[in-house]
Amino acid sequence: MTSPAAPDAPPAAALAPDIERHLQHLQVERRLAERSLVLYREALARLQAFAEKQPVDLRHAQVFHVRRWAAQLHAGGLAPRSIALVLSAWRGFYRWLGRDGLVDLNPVEGVRAPKAAVPLPKALSVDQAVTLAEAPEAEDDPALAARDHCVVELLYGCGLRVGELVGLDVVAGSDAGGWIDAQDAMAHVFGKGSKRRSVPVGGPALQALAAWLSARPGLARSDEPALFVNQRGTRLTAAQVRGRLKRRALQAGLPTHVHPHMLRHSFASHLLQSSGDLRAVQELLGHANIRTTQVYTKLDFQHLAKVYDAAHPRAKKKS
Repeated sequence: MTSPAAPDAPPAAALAPDIERHLQHLQVERRLAERSLVLYREALARLQAFAEKQPVDLRHAQVFHVRRWAAQLHAGGLAPRSIALVLSAWRGFYRWLGRDGLVDLNPVEGVRAPKAAVPLPKALSVDQAVTLAEAPEAEDDPALAARDHCVVELLYGCGLRVGELVGLDVVAGSDAGGWIDAQDAMAHVFGKGSKRRSVPVGGPALQALAAWLSARPGLARSDEPALFVNQRGTRLTAAQVRGRLKRRALQAGLPTHVHPHMLRHSFASHLLQSSGDLRAVQELLGHANIRTTQVYTKLDFQHLAKVYDAAHPRAKKKS
C-alpha cells in the first residue's frame, strides 16, 4: 500500500493522538495482526499528511476533502485496490470517532476507489489453438487419445463450457444433459440457468467425434449415458478434463497454462476477429447480457493494435 507520488507519511511518533488511540484500539481490542496494523498505520499517516497540507483538522474533514485526497492518490499512481484499502482504513477510523461522538459525520462514507480494470480473459493465438488441436498423440491408449482430441475440438470449435461438455450424453432425450446431433452438425447443451442452446459443430470436431465414438465402447460401461467417460468407464469430470488438457498443452509445447475456459475465450475471440458480429458470438456463447460478450471486443482491439504496430509504417517512430 505504497506509492512514490503519495504524500510523505509522518513518522510514527508524530501521529495525531486520535490516530494513535485508534491504532491502540485495533491492536488491543480488535487484535489485528502485525502486518495489518502496519498497513493501517501507513494509511492513517497518509490521511494526517493530507489534512495537514490542506490544512484541516482531522475531526473536521468533509466528504469533498476525502474525494480530493483519494483523487490525489490515484493521480500519484496508487492502484485502485490499494486506494480501496486506504479508504477502508480511513472509513473505520471515522466510524470509531463517531461512536465516541467526536465527529458528526463519517466523511469517507460514499467515497469509493476508482474501479479496477477488469482483467481480460486469456486466449490462445490461432496458431496455438490449432497446434493444441492437431498435436500428435503421446497417449499410449488410443481410446484416451481419441477422447482427448475430441474434447479439445469441441471446447475450441464450439466454445462450450467445461460443465456443458462433461454433461453431454451419447443419446438425445428428455433426460439428457445435452447431446450432439452429428447428422445436423449441431451440439445441444444446457448452459447456465439450465438454458438450452444449440451451436454448430465444425468438420474437424465431427471427425474427432466419430473417432471417439468408435473407441468409446472399449472404455465406457454398458449402462453409462455420458458421451465422455474416464478410465473407470464413468462420466468424465471437469477436474479430469482440466488435468488432461494441461497435460496435452505441455506435450504440444505451448508456453502457457491452458485450461478449458481459455479455449472458450479463444473460440469467442477468434470468431469475433473474423466476423465482427458481436450478437452472433453472444448467442453462440449463451451469454444472457451483451455486456458480458463485449469484453471480447477489447481482445479483438488488442489483436488489431498488435497488427497495426507490426505492419503500419506510421505505427512507431523510427529511431
